[in-house]
Amino acid sequence: MKIHNDLLLRVAKGEKTERPPVWLMRQAGRILPQYRQLRASLSGFKELVETPHLAAEVTLQPVDELGVDAAIIFSDILVIPEAMGLPYEMIEKKGPNFPNTIQSNQDVANLIQGENAADELGYVYKAVELTVQELQGKIPLIGFAGAPWTVFSYMVEGSGSKTFSKAKKLLYANPVLAHELMAKITATTISYLKRKIAAGVSIVQVFDSWAGILSPAQYETFAVPYLKQICAAITEVPVIVFARGAWFAMEDINQLDCQVIGLDWNTPPAVAREKLGKTRVVQGNLDPCFLYASGKEVAEATNEMIRSFNGHHIVNLGHGVYPDTPLENVKTFVNTVKEFRY
Repeated sequence: MKIHNDLLLRVAKGEKTERPPVWLMRQAGRILPQYRQLRASLSGFKELVETPHLAAEVTLQPVDELGVDAAIIFSDILVIPEAMGLPYEMIEKKGPNFPNTIQSNQDVANLIQGENAADELGYVYKAVELTVQELQGKIPLIGFAGAPWTVFSYMVEGSGSKTFSKAKKLLYANPVLAHELMAKITATTISYLKRKIAAGVSIVQVFDSWAGILSPAQYETFAVPYLKQICAAITEVPVIVFARGAWFAMEDINQLDCQVIGLDWNTPPAVAREKLGKTRVVQGNLDPCFLYASGKEVAEATNEMIRSFNGHHIVNLGHGVYPDTPLENVKTFVNTVKEFRY
C-alpha cells in the first residue's frame, strides 16, 4: 500500500526532506482523554493489549488528535516472555509482575522460542492489520519489540526495579545460562518482528529501555551481539534502535546494521553528531519533562533541537511522554515540528 505521508520512511532511508518527521513514544496513552475514557471501561491494561480492535483504536487516537507523522501499534514489550511461556500481569500503578521467573537451567529449557512462540501473538498481528486498514496509507505504522536485554531483565527480576540486581547477578553468576536465555529471546523477537512486518508495519523500533544499568563491558557482551542479530535479520523495513542510557555504547550501536539510532535526552546533539557522523539518521531527544514548560519555551526548545541536529533527524522525545503532560504542550511540540523548514 502506498504511504501518502512517507516523511518518516524517507528520512529513515537517509533522504533529505523539507522538514523532519515527528512522533512520540507513548503517544497512544494517558495524555489523551479518549484513551483514559476507554481504559476506564475495561478490566485492565492487558485486555486492551489483547483485544485487536481496541488496540487498533488506541493506536489511531493520537493520529487524529495530534497529527503525528507515524502511528505506533499499541502493545507491550512483555508479550514476548508471555508467548515464550512466562506469563505476566500488569498491576495498576505498580507495573508488570511475573508470578514465575527464570531462575534455573530448567526454567530456560522449558521456554518455547522462535516461530512457535511468535505463533502465540496472533492478537498483535490482527491489531496491526486492522490499524493498517484504518490508516488507508495516510502515515506509516511502526511496530516494536523490547531488546533482548530489557526483556531478559524482566524475565529474571520478575518486575520493574531500580537496579535489576537479580538480572545482573545472572550475567555474573551463570553467563552460559544468560546467553542461552538471550538467544531464545532474540530468536523469538526476530520471528515476532517479521510477523508484524508481514501484517503491515512499515518500520520497527527495538526498545532497550534498561541498557543504561549495565556496565560498558556487560553491554558489549550481553546486549550488543543480540541487537546485531536482530538488525541483521530484519531487512524488509528500516530499523530504529533506542538504547536508553547507553551513551557509553554509542560507537558499538553505530556499527549495527540499523537505519536509525534513537537518543535519550542525556546525549547532546553535538556529541551525537561527533560520534555517529553528520549523516547518520538519529531520533530524539527532547527531555520529556520539557513539555511541562510554557508553550513558548516548548516551541523554542523544539526548534533549537532540530537546528542542532542539522538534518537526518526524526523528532521525538528522549523517552516516552509522561501521562500528566499537558496535552496542549504536546500539540505545540508536534505543530512546531510540522511548521519547521530546513
